[in-house]
Amino acid sequence: MTTSELATVLAWHDALNAADMDTLLSLSSEDIEIGDAGGAAQGHAALREWAQALDVRIEPGRVYVNDGIVVAEQQTVSVTGETGSEASAFRVVHDHVTSVFRHDTLAAALAATGLGEADLTG
Repeated sequence: MTTSELATVLAWHDALNAADMDTLLSLSSEDIEIGDAGGAAQGHAALREWAQALDVRIEPGRVYVNDGIVVAEQQTVSVTGETGSEASAFRVVHDHVTSVFRHDTLAAALAATGLGEADLTG
């Protein structure tokens, strides 16, 4: 694990929640891939569109890191106050998020990435 991978993902969440598009884009590769079970999109324009349409605040919880892969358990709070949980898997290269894939559960994200309890950050 490197501190920079973890720091990049935490800063990415902060920028997303603050709607700070300049910082969010600067932390993301130009060809970033954003996806979930419903499909994927690529590039800064797609990231900007996705982030601006987001109607939830996403707070990271437990974080797992290994060799450029970061899985963050996330708590969501919608604009109406509804809460939920999910997880996202990030690929971080040279302090830039190159991909983020949303999973419905932490277990699904860990299974998809091969990370486990040994990769949990302290």
